[in-house]
Amino acid sequence: MPRFPFALGCGVLFCATTTSLAAQRPSDALAPTPPMGWNSWNKFACNVSEQLIRETADAMVASGMQDAGYRYIVIDDCWQVARDSAGTIVADAERFPSGMKALADYVHAKGLEFGLYSDAGLKTCEGRPGSRGYEYQDARTYADWGVDYLKYDWCHHGTQNAEASYRLMRDALDASGRLITLSICEWGSNKPWLWARDIGHLWRTTGDIKDCWVCERGLSWTSILDRQVGLESYAGPGGWNDPDMLEVGNGGMTLVEYRAHFSLWAILAAPLMAGNDLRSMTPEIRDILTNREVVAVDQDPLGRQGRKVRDDGDVEVWAKELADGSRAVALLNRGESAIAIAVAWPEIGYTEGLRASVRDLWTHRDIGQVRGSYTAEVPAHGVVLVRITP
Repeated sequence: MPRFPFALGCGVLFCATTTSLAAQRPSDALAPTPPMGWNSWNKFACNVSEQLIRETADAMVASGMQDAGYRYIVIDDCWQVARDSAGTIVADAERFPSGMKALADYVHAKGLEFGLYSDAGLKTCEGRPGSRGYEYQDARTYADWGVDYLKYDWCHHGTQNAEASYRLMRDALDASGRLITLSICEWGSNKPWLWARDIGHLWRTTGDIKDCWVCERGLSWTSILDRQVGLESYAGPGGWNDPDMLEVGNGGMTLVEYRAHFSLWAILAAPLMAGNDLRSMTPEIRDILTNREVVAVDQDPLGRQGRKVRDDGDVEVWAKELADGSRAVALLNRGESAIAIAVAWPEIGYTEGLRASVRDLWTHRDIGQVRGSYTAEVPAHGVVLVRITP
């Protein structure tokens, strides 16, 4: 499946940057909105196989996720086992007997795009061969296989310079002759939001997410959310802050908590990379992942990352400016009991006396015309997500 550059619109804050970069490299136009897809790691870790990927591609189409905007099928770590005598990366022949080219062809035949994982160091996080010293060779191999997306990790990197390491792979991908989206998985260690925009299309801002509301060990999505405050000015068409993949449907949280997780990722204009088993997800989980009104907030063409406009302890208000002048507003309740949360129009950039229509994006219900502010009852560990339109 060939991939071609295309023109993209941009908001005032981003026009100068994206226009100048797009003139330099066709690959800069690959992510006008945050990438959407599926990645194997959160659910399956190293237990990946050709059968799993084929069945997941089938499920993405059959479930309606493709129609909702999901397009990438990405195999994370553990698909590779060695390098041959010529230095070419070798896939696990037992788990992927048909080879990566045939698997990519299968994914493309579904109208989807194919992604792989590698690492900027000598080894991947699971000890498989990394790409250090083989960047151009690996990029050519990926292009020959039909890879559309590369997640590039940061384990076993020694004293390497992060910016230089990722720029080297970007140059190798561009030289391969194929347009390949680059996901920089550097965990925010070297503040990639300051330098990654002209290298990759998305860059991790924190360590790995865990499937929990509050975790005893590791990062919950709520703790990751806290770390996105102040990063909003660095994201926009062509390059996105990445708070990590979705945990929706992996079993560690309630449906209410998963709706909150998905809602805030949409407010953040985050890449939406599902990480659950698409083959067996319940209708309730499917409805969260394919809620087109919420996905539209994430994919809004203005490309503004939302921001926290109020923090009252367990009560937070987040807002995102949209291309038509409306606002997506998330009323987030981190507390243990339901509570009424209000948002006043001046908090989201409107005048106090303005009349605006309010629509609830989870109930798909028009609330009606409201003047000055809006208040909703928000469940414990939950969110009310509304679109407010003057």
